[in-house]
Parts: sequence; structure tokens; C-alpha cells
Amino acid sequence: MTALQRKETSPIDHLTREDIEALGKELDAIRQSVIDTRGEADAKYIRTVIKTQRWLEMGSRGVLLASKWKPAFFIGTAGLAVAKILENMEIGHNVMHGQWDWMRDPKIHSTTWEWDNAAPAELWKHSHNELHHTYTNVLGKDNDLGYGIMRVDEDQKWSPFFLFQPLWNGINACFFEYGIAAYDLEIGKVMAGKGDKEVFKTNGKKVLNKIRKQMTKDYVLNPLLAAPFGAWKSTLAANAIANVTRNLWSHSVIMCGHFPEGVETFTRTSIVGETRGDWYLRQMIGSANISGSRAMHIATGNLSYQIEHHLFPDLPSNRYQEIAPAVEDVCNRYGLQYLTGPLPKQVGSAWMKVIRLSLPNHLAAKLKFPSRRKRVEPTALPSRIQPSAVETDTAAA
Repeated sequence: MTALQRKETSPIDHLTREDIEALGKELDAIRQSVIDTRGEADAKYIRTVIKTQRWLEMGSRGVLLASKWKPAFFIGTAGLAVAKILENMEIGHNVMHGQWDWMRDPKIHSTTWEWDNAAPAELWKHSHNELHHTYTNVLGKDNDLGYGIMRVDEDQKWSPFFLFQPLWNGINACFFEYGIAAYDLEIGKVMAGKGDKEVFKTNGKKVLNKIRKQMTKDYVLNPLLAAPFGAWKSTLAANAIANVTRNLWSHSVIMCGHFPEGVETFTRTSIVGETRGDWYLRQMIGSANISGSRAMHIATGNLSYQIEHHLFPDLPSNRYQEIAPAVEDVCNRYGLQYLTGPLPKQVGSAWMKVIRLSLPNHLAAKLKFPSRRKRVEPTALPSRIQPSAVETDTAAA
């Protein structure tokens, strides 16, 4: 095939061009099945999550007024951290993807939503929606791949700088929202003389203005409101802890979806002539899921279904769990790995990859690291692949 083959061994060598286009049609049918059934239950879901998040944040900030009392400090801080996680992951990220634009509610629309994050929505939507989701895991095209500071593939040239990438990754995790804002500016491109300096200056002002607003809210206004209760120091600390907690959580979720061992990366030349089937295939083998409870899925913004999200970034997040079995079935029948695992395993695997690729290839090869790829045999020969139940039902309708 022309679009995705890239290394001496490939997880897609067994697929023919006809198989890939058939796979694309099956996934189109799964997507259409959700679009055809979007409705009041989905709208009620997102409105309930938003209402819950806002009450949780207001309630937690109210509790923090009494945060001189240690139990109030711990309860308020925990509640505020959860509220910030919900706002960023299940609400902000997904609203700005346009997942709820079909509701035609200006309050829950990708063009109007501004999230509780250092990265301005306008810049994030460009770097994430337009670049990351178009060029998922393509080296040199996807800014999310290594955040511009890490080596994420053996084919990338090694330099001594990468020895420190576990440290950079840890620092980035603590201050993740600022890291997002920084690579939304594409600083590396400007430093290399490839970016528009005037655009960079304009966008830089937007980022600084957004950071100023966020820091004023969390580290000036809210502590001042708590000052009459003698709780300004504890409120300041609570906001800092909640922000770092949110950053660590969101960083871990993103790591699990993009970096565990077995997730594929791609070269620029591999996507030349890419068809819709090829694009779908790249999303499937370039992503990983996290298994867990319903509460965990909501806390991740349903990015625990990263494979489904990369396939269908504009579908309502609450529907990913519903279609995941159908997507996994497609993977099984076409002999593709459906990479998933519990949170500790996926986080550990992602960090192991960061550590492994910090070393030159010849040194990393001498260490005992987990196998990077698992060969998956199709449950049916490619020539005998049958359409999924979803596609059959759609065709029948």
C-alpha cells in the first residue's frame, strides 16, 4: 500500500487496498449510526455534566472560605481539582471539538467556548483540531507528538539533549497547560526561521493575556475573597494544588492515548496519497485506550477511548463507550491491534517509552524493555472479511 508503509515490519502488510477501503466504509457506517441517533439524551448528558461541574466548582470555592480548618482545605481542594479536570477534559476539550455544535446552543458551541486553561481556545483549536487530528502521530507534522521536546521514535536522530527527556516530560506534566500554550505558538518553527514573526507576536499577546486572566482569577481574586475569613493563604495553595493536579491528570491521559509501547508513528512521506481508509487506519494503529470504570472514562473526557476519539473526533464523547465494541470488532477482523489496558499499565508503558527513547538505539536495545508490537492475526482472511453488524443494519435501513 502507498500511504502507511514505513518500516521494515508493518502491522498492515497483510491488508490489501480493497481491505483498507472496505475498513473505511465500515467505520463510516459506525460514525453515521451515531449521527443518525443523536438527540435529547445526548444534549441532556452534556448539560448535566456542565451543571454538575459548575456547582462543584462554586461549592468547592465556598468550602475553601473556611480552609483554615484542615478538613475544609482538603475537601475544597479535592473538589476544585475534580471540577477543573471535568471542565478541561469532558467539557472544554469536547465542546471545542464541535461535538455538541449540532445542538445549535450558542452557550455550548465550539465557536464561543473558552476554557479554564492557559491556552486560548482559538489557538488550541488550530493546533489540536486542525493539525494534531489531521496529522496524528506524523513526525514533523503533529505538534502533540513529543511536544517538540522529546524523541518518540527510533527513526528520529538521537542527540545528548534527549538524555534529559524524562526530566523535561516530568516538568511538562506539572505545568502542562503552559506547555500546551507554548507549543500552540509553534515556538520551534519561529526559532528555526520558518514561522511568521508577526503572527507569532500577535498570538503571543493572546497567550499572555489568557495566562494573566487565569492567574488573576486563581491567585488574586479568589484569595482576596477568602481574605476576610483569614483563608487567603490556604485558598492560594488550594488553587495551585488543583491546577497542578489537573495538569498531571490531563498529561497522563494524553500520554496513555499517544505514547504506550505498540502505538505507531509515521513519516511525512507515508501519508502522501492518503485515502479516507488510510486515514482511519492511521488513527487506529496510532492510538491506545484505557480500560476502567464509567467514572474514570468521564474524568478522562472519554479520551480513555482515544482510538474512537481519533476516528470520530466530532462525535459526542458519551457515545464512544457505545461504539467501542464495534470498533474493536473491526480491528480483530482485519488483524489490527486494539491497544488498551488499565491506567497504571498504560502510564507505565508510556513512561518506559520516554525513558527508552532517551537513549541511543544501540543502548536501548541492550536493555530489557517490553515488546513494542504484538502481531495480531485477523479473525477472517482479508479476502473473506465480512461487513460489520453496524454496516449491515445501516444498509438494510
